[in-house]
Amino acid sequence: MLTPQKPLLAVLAGETRTPPPVWLMRQAGRYLAEYRQVRSKAANFIEFCFTPELAAEVTLQPIRRFGFDAAIMFADILLIPIALGRKVWFVTGEGPKLEPFNPADFEGLTEGRVAEVLAPIGETLRLVKPQLPDNTTLIGFAGSPWTVATYMVEGGGSKDRYATRVAAWSDPVAFDGMLDRIADATAEYLIMQANAGAEVLKLFDSWAEGLPEPLFERVIIRPTRRIVDRVRAAGIDVPIIGFPRGAGTLYPRYARETGVTALALDTAVQPEWARSVLPDNLPVQGHLDPSVLRAGGAVLDSEVDRLLEAWSGRPHIFNLGHGITPDVPVAHVEQLLARIRRSA
Repeated sequence: MLTPQKPLLAVLAGETRTPPPVWLMRQAGRYLAEYRQVRSKAANFIEFCFTPELAAEVTLQPIRRFGFDAAIMFADILLIPIALGRKVWFVTGEGPKLEPFNPADFEGLTEGRVAEVLAPIGETLRLVKPQLPDNTTLIGFAGSPWTVATYMVEGGGSKDRYATRVAAWSDPVAFDGMLDRIADATAEYLIMQANAGAEVLKLFDSWAEGLPEPLFERVIIRPTRRIVDRVRAAGIDVPIIGFPRGAGTLYPRYARETGVTALALDTAVQPEWARSVLPDNLPVQGHLDPSVLRAGGAVLDSEVDRLLEAWSGRPHIFNLGHGITPDVPVAHVEQLLARIRRSA
């Protein structure tokens, strides 16, 4: 079997590359002046995501400027609730807002509209794919069911997801039914993305932290496995990266039981521990602290060197442990890439 030529795909197939391929979560974002200029053309953030020409342009901007090894389509993890018939909007300075949802009403979630409602996202991928350099991988993504559910139940972002956790414990039948509806819609969405040209898929479980193991198994592992199984059953064999941010000691169980191809790690994970508990051939992604990228200078160089050394000799994709922040100077991203690629 021929080794994939694209660096990111090679690593996801189990190959070790020096230097490792690199891309950044939220690499298309407000830290780029060109992004802000395009963003101003849309009336609101949801319209921005659903306008393929604009979304494709901002997807390509960081590739043109930095030459990352992957382009991740520009969208948002809260498009699935829209496809399920829920209202989502964004408030400047506050983030996403939703009409709070009672899991007991999960049977009322609209089914069968994913392909119709989210068709513009597929068009974004089709516009981006032919414009990428030959060695650049195209990534599609979705929010994982638990994380999406927290926004639906809380009506927006929440520091501790308390109401969602109470709902999960209080009425497990209804809550798991809601997760299944979200998971099935998500699987359909990811299948559509792969058919539209995505070469890698990523699942973001941004709020996986702080869950006791029984709940983690129910709301993180089980629905993720359901998604992966449905995607594979549809004949989609592209790699899937799972990111249960904050999973801590449950990362190994997630890696074993969900069926994902690779594991993205957050900033708190100790590489030495992770290497001791994860399979040697499991590709890992991460996990520089975004605040270090903001700081720049000598500390950025030293942290890059630390992670490169920690993950040397195994399949590794360099990334952040969370998304790039809007206050990061472009020069710091250039410094990061120069440091990673100095041995090339």
